[in-house]
Amino acid sequence: MGASAYIYWMFVRQKINRSGSVSVQIVQKVGRINKVVRTIGCSTDPVEIEKLVSQAHYEKERIYGPTLFDPRPVEDLKNVTNDCIRVIGPDLVFSELYSRIGFDAIGEPLLKSLAISRLTHPGSKLKLSEYLSVTGRDSISVYSIYRFLDKISDRYKTQIEHLSFAYTKRVLGGEISIVFYDMTTIYFESSQPDELRIPGFSKEGKHHLPQIFLGLLVGCNGYPIGYDIFEGNIYEGHTLIPILERFEKQFSIGHPIVVADAGLLSKGNIEELTKRAYKFILGARVKNEGSEIAKIIEGRKWANGDMVEYLRPDGSRLIIEYTESRAKKDEFNRTRGIRKLEKQINKGKLTKSNLNNRGYNKYLRLDGDLTISIDYQKYDNDRKWDGIKGYITNTDLPSDLVVTRYRDLWQIERAFRISKTDLQIRPVYHRRKDRIESHICISFMAYLMYKELERLLRGSNLKTTVEKAIEQVNKIYEIIIPGDDGSHSTFRPHNNPIQQKIIEIISSS
Repeated sequence: MGASAYIYWMFVRQKINRSGSVSVQIVQKVGRINKVVRTIGCSTDPVEIEKLVSQAHYEKERIYGPTLFDPRPVEDLKNVTNDCIRVIGPDLVFSELYSRIGFDAIGEPLLKSLAISRLTHPGSKLKLSEYLSVTGRDSISVYSIYRFLDKISDRYKTQIEHLSFAYTKRVLGGEISIVFYDMTTIYFESSQPDELRIPGFSKEGKHHLPQIFLGLLVGCNGYPIGYDIFEGNIYEGHTLIPILERFEKQFSIGHPIVVADAGLLSKGNIEELTKRAYKFILGARVKNEGSEIAKIIEGRKWANGDMVEYLRPDGSRLIIEYTESRAKKDEFNRTRGIRKLEKQINKGKLTKSNLNNRGYNKYLRLDGDLTISIDYQKYDNDRKWDGIKGYITNTDLPSDLVVTRYRDLWQIERAFRISKTDLQIRPVYHRRKDRIESHICISFMAYLMYKELERLLRGSNLKTTVEKAIEQVNKIYEIIIPGDDGSHSTFRPHNNPIQQKIIEIISSS
């Protein structure tokens, strides 16, 4: 690049229209060409025009950078080194989302950095130091971060939950008529359990590690309502009522329809939900519904999409559905399970301790005192259940709508997947309960910001994922230009088209 090259120039223009009105625009000048990058507004009122001009200058600096707009010869950059380049994209974009949700009301800059860095530099709290470094701020020691974590849960969790709930309620149109609840396990890279972190049944196959249960309550489309954590060996079914009871008191959410999977199904839960006037849709364990249901299953030839209703003694409805896709999946899984058992038997790896009802071990039997074999008759009898799925509800919804609402549980499964992969909520390295709770709280805030960005992208014509958008945001830089006299100025390189579109989506919504 020669010494005569110049950085693009941007300015605010007042264009007089044929009608006599004035359009206030942000214009980019490249050589002799003027390109309108954004029109702020149009008016004939001098006072209103002045306001539009002030807004244009503010937007120009906020979106496009403070000193990018003055032409500057390249030779002025002779003192610039790589150390002068810093990332400003996360603050530019996610600070806006953070504020949009209402988290600015908390007034803690470090909390904001923790939440944003969980999106852009997920991982251990050491990653926050990396985030602060690449964004050019003063470094904060890990010990200072940990001391701050000690107070997040006690001081700010309730306020964070209220702000989050208000946002979700606003996005969902001011009413929450249906909620989805599910649980997952979060494991710890530690071998020392305590009263909270207890080894138990792990949904991630980490049975040997201490864990906690995370219960998450979301609304339609996976927008979060709230969460709670439980000790690692708790029975899932014992968590539903306490979390509903807490949020009912905290947010006055009324009595929306509660949707949960079969892991939350129990006679006690159904009785409590009914007593508290909740409507519910729960996954059913059809095989446990008794001989009368078994006769219904065996006594008909099922076709894809068939549904049968059965009135249970407690007044709720059992809806039985058959799909060919589920039948194929069930048969595949049963066959794979039996093949695995056959290999283990041939290698002599199975003993009496394997005689239980865990998974496909239910097909094992003891022949004599020592021999373990497979009960193929039991295996064949299970074929009649292939493709069958049950749902229990006390709503008046049509059967097909009950099934549709239950299938929306995939949104909460996606929320867990986002939290575990994109936000790297686990493994957790903290030991103290308050820091564990703070870690989950920060991840909850980051997930809410993730959902807000996802919503804005979906409503735009920019065809990209949240993950790709975050990658682009992390590549938006600012350059500090040291002067010979010790002073400095800054300018921003031009955004690429995707980066510019992301910023415009965020700022204009």
